Amino acid sequence: MTSTALADYRRKKDAFFRSHPSSPLTPEQQARFTGLSYFPENPELVFVIEPELLAEPDPVTLATTDGGERVYLRWARVTFQVAGRAVSLTVFRDPETGTLFLPFTDATAGEETYGDGRYLEPRLLPDGRVLLDFNYAENPYCSYNENWACALPPPENRIPVPIRAGERRFEDHG
Repeated sequence: MTSTALADYRRKKDAFFRSHPSSPLTPEQQARFTGLSYFPENPELVFVIEPELLAEPDPVTLATTDGGERVYLRWARVTFQVAGRAVSLTVFRDPETGTLFLPFTDATAGEETYGDGRYLEPRLLPDGRVLLDFNYAENPYCSYNENWACALPPPENRIPVPIRAGERRFEDHG
């Protein structure tokens, strides 16, 4: 996606957080919300990848931040290079919606980004490849307040280098 598309996406997301009744922010947080913090767009963190599809999607249970569990289907592996290192991650599929889901942590977790990781929704392209644009990496809703429970990234989705793209850690100045 282009810089214009990314800027538009971020503007719309901020507007949703600021005023929509389904925002993950509490009304008190919405009243003082000035916008999310983002890394600058980084074209080096956009990948078009041939996924290694699993022969049979494998159900897997991911722990959640509230001690619960959520079931996803292990759908494919994607491998790419970041900062000179090969990275291989699992892409999951939501069994109810079919949406692709990539929960991950990286070397920025807990410092520059939310400590329990971030989420990315890979896009399946018409030719069967997958688009991973980490400029769209986002914090899970549980990073905004404890009213939410979020799936935790599995150990297999830990990236050993920093991914400085997408959303930064949320700072609530209330």
